[in-house]
Amino acid sequence: MFDTTLQKTDYWLKELMRLLDWDGKQKAYLALRAALHALRNRPTTDEVAQLAAQFPMLVRGLYYEGWDPTGKPVKARHEETFLDRIRDAFRDDYSVDPERVARAVFTLLATQISAGEIEDVQLMLPAALRGLRSPIQDSA
Repeated sequence: MFDTTLQKTDYWLKELMRLLDWDGKQKAYLALRAALHALRNRPTTDEVAQLAAQFPMLVRGLYYEGWDPTGKPVKARHEETFLDRIRDAFRDDYSVDPERVARAVFTLLATQISAGEIEDVQLMLPAALRGLRSPIQDSA
């Protein structure tokens, strides 16, 4: 089971690197972690658990890392609040576009998680964030 989760997590990170055109696994890990942490505070606690159940075990661990379900879901419904969480993870790297990271993570999730679960999560997000599921666009 441990080898399987390592392989699946490695695939997720490599896929995220491909989507973002990055060559660093650590940077991809930070992107995945930041976006998932921003995401987990929006849906209900039940929906958070249903989504996490489809993650590889290691990704599930980073998703839940430091999470306190008290007071969730968060009422803040602004796209910028969501993107600030990603921006904070890369505060020393101004080359990282938080919206591009969010799009890449949402694209990755759409390929790895059941369509029904993705739809459930999307319905719990504010309208401004639902658009982040659309394909990655160049920032230039």
